Amino acid sequence: MNILLLGYGKMGKTIEQIALERGHQIAGRIDVNNQTDLANLEPDDVDVVIEFSSPESAVTNIKYCLERSWPIVCGTTGWLGHRTEIEQLCEERKGAFFYASNYSIGVNLFFRLNKVLAKFMRDYPSYHVSMTEIHHTEKKDAPSGTAITLAEGVMEHLPNKRRWVTNEAGNEPVEVSDDAIEIEALREGAVPGIHTVRYESDVDRIEIKHVANSRQGFALGAVIAAEWLAGRQGVFGMDDLLGSGE
Repeated sequence: MNILLLGYGKMGKTIEQIALERGHQIAGRIDVNNQTDLANLEPDDVDVVIEFSSPESAVTNIKYCLERSWPIVCGTTGWLGHRTEIEQLCEERKGAFFYASNYSIGVNLFFRLNKVLAKFMRDYPSYHVSMTEIHHTEKKDAPSGTAITLAEGVMEHLPNKRRWVTNEAGNEPVEVSDDAIEIEALREGAVPGIHTVRYESDVDRIEIKHVANSRQGFALGAVIAAEWLAGRQGVFGMDDLLGSGE
């Protein structure tokens, strides 16, 4: 396949390496320094797009690709206030759009484990649920998309939790009401990603944690998603690729 990379930072470069190893070609590499080069690509030059740019660029990038009938795999987080708009455009254009807050197979298994644990904890209201996410200092959005997905998984099964709030290191603490899940967002060094979900009572604590050792798992998942998306039409996510697991 001819893969267009939108966003050519550390993740884009890792995706390129894995795509080439799997026998694909790179149709273009677009980042903030050469955005005008995007207009030079013809529709037939690109089989699928992998988009890992920035929250500020993602919506424009996704619309551009859908309007040119390019299937697009998006891994950028922080733009989801426009998600309904993007999904409607995909439907109107009969396009193909794949979004995941995290493309790691291990993280997606962790998402499922998180939901199972939340189901168990539903009958034990004495336990207080909270989360911590740690990422590298270059990550611009907080909390991470992965942490938001985890919070949504908890809220799906704990009816007394209706929202999440973020407490970022260095900022004024935000008060956490009983109906909210606190997400502590930390930025440290070159950490690829650590996510912890904890349930704590007066007598003990239950924790589940996912630790990413490198970007390789995220990048491989994005390339696999691009391979899977080719020839399809609609809006998809990791449950479609992996199966619901139910």
